[in-house]
Amino acid sequence: MMPRAVDQRTKVVHELEARWNITVGDRWETPEGSGGWIAPARRANGTQAVLKLADPHWEGAHEIAGLRFWDGDPTVRLLEADEDLDALLLERCEPGTVLRTRPEESQDEVIAGLLRRLWRVPREPHAFRPLSAMTARWSQETFGWIDRWPDAGLVRAGLELFRTLLASAPSHVLLATDLHAGNVLRAERAPWLVIDPKPFVGDPAYDATQHLFNCLSRMAADPFGTIARFAALLGVEAERVRLWTFARAAAEPREGWRVCRRFELARRLRP
Repeated sequence: MMPRAVDQRTKVVHELEARWNITVGDRWETPEGSGGWIAPARRANGTQAVLKLADPHWEGAHEIAGLRFWDGDPTVRLLEADEDLDALLLERCEPGTVLRTRPEESQDEVIAGLLRRLWRVPREPHAFRPLSAMTARWSQETFGWIDRWPDAGLVRAGLELFRTLLASAPSHVLLATDLHAGNVLRAERAPWLVIDPKPFVGDPAYDATQHLFNCLSRMAADPFGTIARFAALLGVEAERVRLWTFARAAAEPREGWRVCRRFELARRLRP
């Protein structure tokens, strides 16, 4: 008997095929993860596309709104969307090579260029949440693990920095928040395009952290030099990037507190 979730997804796919006049292929297995169920699709005019049924995810709730805001610069284009179904028909990236296949120093340059293009101030009124909503949620979850903290002073310092960094932000722009080399694909329309943004409005220096956390070996070997290089490419203050990286490494919620490479990084970066 077909599981109910699979059966429901099949119904959704058939509904979207009829409504958007597309033909959907078999699901793609993506080693980087995609935040949902994805499959190749072909539109009636022969254009290749991608159908994504996003997994419910609090941080990614405004992906559709973000893709509409950036309108393909420098993200993949949103061709169709149904917010009630968390369904997106997206531009197909060809050849679709993941940026992670490039050396990390090259990744720095590509991601810095993409972030600088993403950082725009959304016009009011808009639905995007402030970065403070995410850090407040993280702080609440972290306090729920208080009995597992390996260094209470370090964790509390990170939690306090969440507050002070938000209060001292020099500007507030729309952030991707989850931009790393696994979320950047080679394309024909542009050399590289961003996928899977999780938009929040806040301090540009915060947006450096996700890429840095995906370069942990280099960060472990030379955290200050790595941060300084990436901050210079971004045109943001290196000290703010260091403090945001420390705050996340020290105080972001996690189950495995005592066996976490990020927490060891926090010890190196502590103020």
